[in-house]
Formats: sequence, structure tokens, C-alpha cells
Amino acid sequence: MLTVALPKGALLKDSIRLFQAVGLDFSVLLDSDNRLLQITDPTQTAQGLLVRAQDVPVYVEYGQAQLGVVGYDVLREKKPQVAHLVDLGFGHCRMSVAVPSHSPYHSALEFPPHSRVASKFVHCARDYFGQLDLPVEIIPLYGSVELGPITGMSEAIVDLVSTGRTLRDNGLVELECLFESTARLIAHPLSYRLSRDHLTHWLAQLRTVRLDTPVAI
Repeated sequence: MLTVALPKGALLKDSIRLFQAVGLDFSVLLDSDNRLLQITDPTQTAQGLLVRAQDVPVYVEYGQAQLGVVGYDVLREKKPQVAHLVDLGFGHCRMSVAVPSHSPYHSALEFPPHSRVASKFVHCARDYFGQLDLPVEIIPLYGSVELGPITGMSEAIVDLVSTGRTLRDNGLVELECLFESTARLIAHPLSYRLSRDHLTHWLAQLRTVRLDTPVAI
């Protein structure tokens, strides 16, 4: 039976629409009364796992799921051993460097050496500043990263930005965009090569899906 790792949060609804379009219905996971983390599609051909977005590539890499939907930002941060298959085109956001609006810096290149940068995306931040050959101290934060500069703990943050409203509401402005992120379809490498659980069949259908076409939920 095909197993799909589905991400909690912002990508879940469109992920479910994606699989609905090829005849697999995991929409019970959208029910606020649902407490199940593993469900079987009504056709009895696939099951869905509801997991934290950051854990999707872990379930796929270790073979507990053959397919998964996850943001490119998570793939860049975790660098899992999975097959990257399709840019699904939803979940648009960007990874950015931001500073307080009153900051004297107008570019990340202006940061003095050993500046402090708060981020939950530690590896993405470290890779970026490494490419700039600029030594900084990365402070790992996993809650409201915006509080880093507000409290004076850091000069800047590296975080995901969608509309930019959270930054503006907290007096922060974007300086640089590290990369754009969208939802990606990933697969367990061995399952993909061997087409286990009819994986090739499902992938062929998923590659044709356009979510701008209405799908009932």
C-alpha cells in the first residue's frame, strides 16, 4: 500500500487537493475533530501520515512513506537523502534576511564580523553567510524569531517570509532573499527506482495535476 507523508500546517490543504485530483482522498485530516495521525484512503490503496512539516523528509528518507509533500525550505535546511521529484507550485514563500527598520545596515555585506543572526533555519543561515565569507554567530530560535532583534539579542534574523506582514508589524524590513520556496513532491529513493506500490503510476498522474483547477473538499 502506498504511504504518503502529509505536512501539518499551511501546506496541508493544497497537499490534500493534490492527491484528491488523482483519486486519493485524505480530506478527513482537515476535520478539526479528527485525532488520527494515520488514515487509509477510502479506496484502500493508500494511507496518509499527518506529520510536522520538518518531519516529512525523515519519514520518506527512512522508508515509512514512499511519497511526501514538503517545502523547499525544509529540504534546504535538512538536506535529506530523498528523491526530489516535482515543484508543486503552491506554498510560495522566501527565505530572507531581515533587520530592524532603524538598522544602519542596508545589505548583509555591511554586517560587521561576528554579528548575531537569529534563525530556526540554522544551516540555511550558516550556508548563506559562509558564501559571503562573513563570519557571524547563528543563534538558534524555534519560536518567534522576530524577538531576536526586538530584544537586542541579535542584529538580524533569517526566516521564511510570505506576505511580510509579520515583519512589518514587528518593525523589521527585508534586506536579502536567500531563495524562493514552494512545496515539493519527494520520494524514497529505492521505492522510486523500483516503483514499489505502483509509484510510477501515481507519479505520472501527480505530474499532470494543476491546482488552479477546482477540486472539491
